[in-house]
Amino acid sequence: MKISIIKIGGNVIDFPDKLEEFLTLFSKFPGHKILVHGGGVLASRFGESLGVMPEMVDGRRITDKDTLDIVTMVYAGLINKNMVAKLQALNVNAVGLTGADGNLIQSVKRPVKNIDYGFVGDIQKVNTDFLNTLFEGGIHPVICAITHDKSGQLLNTNADSIASALATSLAKEHHVNLYFCFNKSGVLVDEKNENSIIPLINEEIYTELRKENVIHSGMIPKLDNAFEALKKGVHHVWIGKAENLLLAAKGKLSGTIIERHRYDLY
Repeated sequence: MKISIIKIGGNVIDFPDKLEEFLTLFSKFPGHKILVHGGGVLASRFGESLGVMPEMVDGRRITDKDTLDIVTMVYAGLINKNMVAKLQALNVNAVGLTGADGNLIQSVKRPVKNIDYGFVGDIQKVNTDFLNTLFEGGIHPVICAITHDKSGQLLNTNADSIASALATSLAKEHHVNLYFCFNKSGVLVDEKNENSIIPLINEEIYTELRKENVIHSGMIPKLDNAFEALKKGVHHVWIGKAENLLLAAKGKLSGTIIERHRYDLY
């Protein structure tokens, strides 16, 4: 079975027109597919309106009890169910899920080291049997960034990590491609020039680009995660803008493909 895991972020979710456009593209995306999302900006906005101010450390959210309540309401409720309803209107039989539903994604609360991140989950296990049952029924999961610890506790969990965990778990049985939609056209030589896309990166190219300091800062963890996914059996990873998703599905050079050694889309 060929499965596509597609992750979107705030650059799509926070703009209704962009979200509508993306969901239309998603509805046309071929084959079995999973949509993974967060919604941090909207969660922060709702929190502020309720007097709960977001606390971030190195770009990561500290999740106390009040913040967990807010992100659960916003991710699993407002954002997730609105997207599912819009997909149903596009004749996509979608179901909205957290990691607790069907014991889909089990995590552990992140241990306290230098920083106490609060109710944040580190993923331990994915229930691929449940996902296979959904695929067999022609159902497309829409999964938000909430998991659970199997002891009754919900946990705020990084959406990129969820997408990668789903992809690597399913890759043990299936042909899996992983797509990260973000606010750049792909991995860029010059982050201020959207036309400076690096269309293909493998391990050798990545090593050279890091030596030359072409790739740095926030892109490094994204690419490190991509190569980790590839080593665990994912077929290829794509990074680019959401509006180019269908082109990527057709093998067009519309973003950056990350592969281990030799690119073979199909």
